[in-house]
Amino acid sequence: MMDRLLFGDNQFFGVNHMSEEKARAQALRFQEIEAVIDVLDAAYDEGIRTFMCTTHERISLVCDHVRAHPDRYPDYTFYPGMPYAHKYANAVTESGMLGAVKRFLPDEGLMDAAIRGTTSVAKKDIEGITTLLIDAEMKMFQGLSTPVIFLQNVVVDLLLGLGFKEAFRIFADHVKSRYDAEPGFITMNMPALLDVLEELQIDNPIICSNINKIGFRMCGGSAAYEAALRERQFRAVAMSVFASGAIPAREAIEWVCAQPNIASIVFGASSKANIRGTRELVSEFWQD
Repeated sequence: MMDRLLFGDNQFFGVNHMSEEKARAQALRFQEIEAVIDVLDAAYDEGIRTFMCTTHERISLVCDHVRAHPDRYPDYTFYPGMPYAHKYANAVTESGMLGAVKRFLPDEGLMDAAIRGTTSVAKKDIEGITTLLIDAEMKMFQGLSTPVIFLQNVVVDLLLGLGFKEAFRIFADHVKSRYDAEPGFITMNMPALLDVLEELQIDNPIICSNINKIGFRMCGGSAAYEAALRERQFRAVAMSVFASGAIPAREAIEWVCAQPNIASIVFGASSKANIRGTRELVSEFWQD
């Protein structure tokens, strides 16, 4: 069972879809990891126990902090979203190819990973390369709770466009077998992805997509999203519910909470007041 309210990380890394100026200001504010921890603590103290995050290298510092303070975070949960491509490019620049490989691969599986990678290249075995990359991304979360692992939209939507459907099956199977986790998929085109996952018989999938009152960044159109929410079996995680500030908070939450089949809402915030305000609105409008 997923929590109703998930805390996202866009604000920590200078991502704002409406304002570059605001994004730059946030990036400067959160240069120090202590500032990130302060906001995560504020969310935790409001009862928001799940952090849906990218695998940005600075998230590893958050992971280290949570591991170091088990009494402070006894029930903290991460929902990693992968890949974070810039991380690999930066690592190769800093440490060279071999150094980058050593940095990201799971400690216990270096030889296994090397064999898997070599075999994969020789046989053009996409499955081996894919599982290797998943394991590399998951290394920072070792020993932490990761019951859902997401594939980021940059990859999901590329695979959709290429028609490489089997990659979704490879990802789902590996996440389940190695990490005992449920696979999640982030997309800018939820109706199209849902068609493919149903075809692959990935039952009741977890799909995170933009869902908001004005159709902001909802590829395929609001009507297709609303029909899918009414008629199809999946667990929807709604992001961009405020449409990057274009919809007043109360109006945005009231609308999304009234939609059928919403399992969770993921949001980002930089202040205690905004975190509390969102939590209170969700409690008001999302009735059992």
